Amino acid sequence: MRRAIIPAITASLLAAAPALAQEQGPPPGVAQGGGKWGPDRVTVGLGGGIAPDYSGSDDYEFQPGGIVQGTVSGFNFAMRGTNLYVDLAREQRGSGIDVIAGPVLQVRLERNGSIEDPRVAALGKRSAAFEAGGYFGIGKRGVLSRFDEVSMDVTLVHDVGSVHKSYVIRPSLGYQTLIGKRTFTQLRASADFVGKGFARTYYDVPAGSLLPAYSTNGGGLESVGLTALATHALGRDPRRGWSVFALGGWSRVTGRFARSPIVSVAGDPNQFRLIGGLGYTF
Repeated sequence: MRRAIIPAITASLLAAAPALAQEQGPPPGVAQGGGKWGPDRVTVGLGGGIAPDYSGSDDYEFQPGGIVQGTVSGFNFAMRGTNLYVDLAREQRGSGIDVIAGPVLQVRLERNGSIEDPRVAALGKRSAAFEAGGYFGIGKRGVLSRFDEVSMDVTLVHDVGSVHKSYVIRPSLGYQTLIGKRTFTQLRASADFVGKGFARTYYDVPAGSLLPAYSTNGGGLESVGLTALATHALGRDPRRGWSVFALGGWSRVTGRFARSPIVSVAGDPNQFRLIGGLGYTF
């Protein structure tokens, strides 16, 4: 029965703004207990945090946001900021393996709002990019204890409009476990591989700009990152009611992307995020 705690608490973990939400993976596995597919539940979360203005920026701002996530008849769904995941792989109660697979829709708002650095602002804003794709992953429960899980997943999305006309591939590896009956922790490592169009749109600098001219000359490994999460259920039943969470994240822009003047001159390759909020599961 205590396996049900993990998705219930995890569901409240990311009440994040668009830039924060894009760092997260697919929804967690289906809860155990209460029927063949586990109980239905929905979580609504509100919160926010401090994050860079855009990838590679050294200017930080507060970003509010929210989440709606749940499980209905064994199917998981999650709306995190501007991301929508739907897990079409049902998991039966009692299984030690979580298989996750389904579609992803998201809106990328990179350099779409206010830009504090005048040199980067002079390059112009970017339109919102509408991206679609899918994800696949697998998790193994009971690795070091009865209540932990190791998971791996890969997400692939592609711009379906005309903003960067390219792809983003994100593999990630995570470990999550319970501490006591009501506290959940998670550590996740991930990397972003992007296409040439993405690199050109967000990292190239044309001649005549306030920054030195620069061309990435292709895609590749754009960034690597780590996130650490802790959530705590406030009620006696961690599968229902209120919970609080805190998440800290670090990522580093790499290689040809870090050498872009947008990062090396006007920004910083090291990116930090701190998020907190409150969720309710019913």
